[in-house]
Amino acid sequence: MAEKKKGGNTAAVVRQLAAPIAESLGYILWDVRFVKEGADWFLRIFIDKPGGRIGIDDCVAMTRAVNDPLDALDPIAQEYCLEVCSPGLGRELTRPEHFAAFVGARVLARLIRPLPDGRRELRGTLLGYEENAITLDAGDAGPLRLERTAVSKVRLLDDEDMDGGNE
Repeated sequence: MAEKKKGGNTAAVVRQLAAPIAESLGYILWDVRFVKEGADWFLRIFIDKPGGRIGIDDCVAMTRAVNDPLDALDPIAQEYCLEVCSPGLGRELTRPEHFAAFVGARVLARLIRPLPDGRRELRGTLLGYEENAITLDAGDAGPLRLERTAVSKVRLLDDEDMDGGNE
């Protein structure tokens, strides 16, 4: 049996288990999150596939494929609910490969502290990514280099998001 892990390491352990399973089914393992919401724990496995369009049948197939190996590995001490889902159109970019894949895409960056002009959210085009920073063309502000430690979240903008903003 695997050593029981705290929440911070659980996602990494499950990622190692789930990545080859996802790949064998033709999916891309987008993200793994182990989070507590209220009194309940959720293990969320986000999958994608080339061309996108993850459907319920894809989520069911991944759930069935990962369930027994996950039970055998037993990396989670407490009860939890397993959810397999699509990262969606407004997916969060969390890993270096996410940023690399979406250079040139429209994103929303939420800052931990506001800029001098008071903005905490920036909409713009992702121009680049380095290990410790992202570069964003935020329209009137021009290219901005944002340290990753200053950014709480970066996600893709979908069509509904395009109306609002700071451009």
